[in-house]
Amino acid sequence: MAVFSIVVYGLFAVSEILISRLLRSNTADTQQADARSLRLIWLMALVSLAAAIIITVTTQLPIAATPVLHTVGLMLMVLGMAFRWSVIWSLGRLFTADVAIRQSHTLKTDGFYRYLRHPSYTALALTFLGLGLSLNNWLALLVLLPIIPALFNRIRIEEQTLIRHFGQLYLDYMRRTKALIPFVY
Repeated sequence: MAVFSIVVYGLFAVSEILISRLLRSNTADTQQADARSLRLIWLMALVSLAAAIIITVTTQLPIAATPVLHTVGLMLMVLGMAFRWSVIWSLGRLFTADVAIRQSHTLKTDGFYRYLRHPSYTALALTFLGLGLSLNNWLALLVLLPIIPALFNRIRIEEQTLIRHFGQLYLDYMRRTKALIPFVY
């Protein structure tokens, strides 16, 4: 199980680094409005992750008495990463790690986007939840929570950008489509 854990944690780290480095906007994009939200997400993720690891190593505050939760957490991480990459693939060239509007950008409202406005962030939150559960430590799980306000900040910036670009079309889409959790929020 230790090897599988290392592989999953490593895939998560490499995956997010690749997304951040390879899928950024470029000078040809018509609007770049990230407002450093990508940096904030990375800062929150790295600080929270470091704290969670230190807490896990130094304290015994198990969520569950069996190793099953660790495995469930790893499976949630794998599911979250696969979901995130599927969303990125479905958005294609329109996906950027930073907030930007591509040339000839169109509003995607089918596939995953039929049910959620921000499925990539849902997938990232699911991955972080899995990470927290895999550590099987209440306090470690709690210190991973700062990623949530960082994601909400990012969503706010992204939605302002999309409203400026698409106007009423995006406002209508917002009214009929939940942000992060299908049929709930």
